Amino acid sequence: MAQKVLLFGDIGIDDIIALIYASLNDEIEIVGVVTGYGNVTRENALQAIYYLRDELDYNEFNVPIIAGAELPMTGEIPSPVPEIHGEYGMGPIMPHETEPNGISENFFDIVDIIEEHQNDLVIVNIGRLTSLATMYLLYPDLMGKVNGIYIMGGAFWVPGNITAVSEANFHGDPVAAQLVLTHAENVTIIPLNVTERAIVTPEMVDYIDEVGEVDMIKPMIDYYYDFYKTRNPNIQGSPMHDVLTLMATNNEDMFTFRELPVDIVQAREGTERGHSIADIRPYENMEEEGATELKTHRIAFELDYPQFFMYFMTKMSGRRFY
Repeated sequence: MAQKVLLFGDIGIDDIIALIYASLNDEIEIVGVVTGYGNVTRENALQAIYYLRDELDYNEFNVPIIAGAELPMTGEIPSPVPEIHGEYGMGPIMPHETEPNGISENFFDIVDIIEEHQNDLVIVNIGRLTSLATMYLLYPDLMGKVNGIYIMGGAFWVPGNITAVSEANFHGDPVAAQLVLTHAENVTIIPLNVTERAIVTPEMVDYIDEVGEVDMIKPMIDYYYDFYKTRNPNIQGSPMHDVLTLMATNNEDMFTFRELPVDIVQAREGTERGHSIADIRPYENMEEEGATELKTHRIAFELDYPQFFMYFMTKMSGRRFY
């Protein structure tokens, strides 16, 4: 049976590659997409999803598309990053005008999706955590019915991608990130520790473009890679942060995990804003000394890259790599 996934995203190139991966994978069933601000504005993110649904003839895109948050819980005005993802989150691709038939502007349709699937459902959050945090504010009991939460976010003892220590999703709304990690159960965090290693090389992209079915993959990833090469000339390819997080829902053997308490630094500005701090102290001993029990989350620290390569190339190219 396919894993049912409710996807929360901010729609950038790696978000869309994740959706394409899901559409080519009969082990994943996307049952809803919640899209908000982040890589692009919420309006442009929705337009990109309309376009994707129209352009790709896959059943997975005939699902509820729900408008998520426009602003973070910090109250700030978000700044899109077109230099990384393009104006609409699709690199050089500009969507045509489409009518939003079947598109829900009603955020609370999320309730119906969770009620329908409950323990069969996992939530995968691959963007800012504002929309997901809002659900914990409004419906904490309902959120407890979900089987698990997978979050792309954080950087633990590795460089961040926004500041020296902070990853973009946690940095973009640290208030929401802390709220989710405080209240959510069965959380798996897929941080930069592993997503930065999920590299798709230009040679891999060329092969997918040659034998695969989706023409838009190459121009998007090439655009993405151009940014990464400018920032780091030594990089070998494009990191697929969001694809890897979606993969984790049914390929957990790719990872080595640790269970640790996590806090998110709530600074309004500065290098430390959004820093994800895992507590590696022996908290069992702390409990013996009278400290309160610390909530832990499962964090991925190691990635088996050959498995990632096999799963990614097999699904995206339609050719067997194992």
